[in-house]
Amino acid sequence: MSVQVKRLEQTSEEQMEACCGTSSAVRTPRDDPQAIRADVSSYYGDVAEQQLDRSAASDCCGSNLYLGEDLSELPAAAVNSSRGCGNPHVIASLQPGEVVLDLGSGGGLDVLLAARQVGEAGFVYGVDMTDRMLELARRNAANVGAANVDFRKGDLEDLPLEDDTVDVIISNCVVNLTPDKGRALEESFRVLKPGGRLAISDIVVDGDLNDLPVSEEDIRAGLSWAGCIAGALSAAELTRLLEAAGFEEIAITFEHRYNSSDFLGELPPSLRRLSDAVLAELIQRFTSSSIRARKPRL
Repeated sequence: MSVQVKRLEQTSEEQMEACCGTSSAVRTPRDDPQAIRADVSSYYGDVAEQQLDRSAASDCCGSNLYLGEDLSELPAAAVNSSRGCGNPHVIASLQPGEVVLDLGSGGGLDVLLAARQVGEAGFVYGVDMTDRMLELARRNAANVGAANVDFRKGDLEDLPLEDDTVDVIISNCVVNLTPDKGRALEESFRVLKPGGRLAISDIVVDGDLNDLPVSEEDIRAGLSWAGCIAGALSAAELTRLLEAAGFEEIAITFEHRYNSSDFLGELPPSLRRLSDAVLAELIQRFTSSSIRARKPRL
């Protein structure tokens, strides 16, 4: 099986600052799946609540990642509630008539953009585990009269869709939030039609975290799971899980690298004691990446 990993050395601060994570969010034990889900659900439930009660008229996230998209006709609440790290539509190249699934659909931004691209002959499902996000997404869809969408409650590890249902799976910085990424990718494989494709944006570690003067466990324990970083896989780990799930034509492209300014709030104690040079070396290994893979055709 051929696996492509491409490194791009540029860093885009404007794009990276729009990612979901900050170091000041609550930190959750990595070995407690229930606590992870509760942490993530609470964090994004609060994001949805701000938009539902209109207490946040604007937000740093959303539009910076979609400079090539026309967002003018979409609800501001859909744009402002986005907590992504890339633009999966650039990766997916959606076509009219395709059936699409958005993993972790949030306030519905990517679903509404996809619905516009696949047209009346296509259909888009959004899956999210947070009730308030689902409420927000359904309201946003109703506001623009999107008839070719359906938002369903569920976990990525147990998708509420039948086998061989969708042509394309998109996602924007959500797979890294799941406690069991292997199971989430297996579920993605299950619901794709033969020949269907995975086209997602996510945070991926370039290389590993084993050669630093602080252990990987301490690094991850000091970071926020809900903030996208603590659960990020290395490119090698992600490739292994994609292959184990059955995917082929795997390609991972490191689009943008983090820098210290992306870690909003106070750094955790495990990282504060590192020198500036070592800290910079650590942070730049976390990248916003494009991930492509395909389910084999029959």
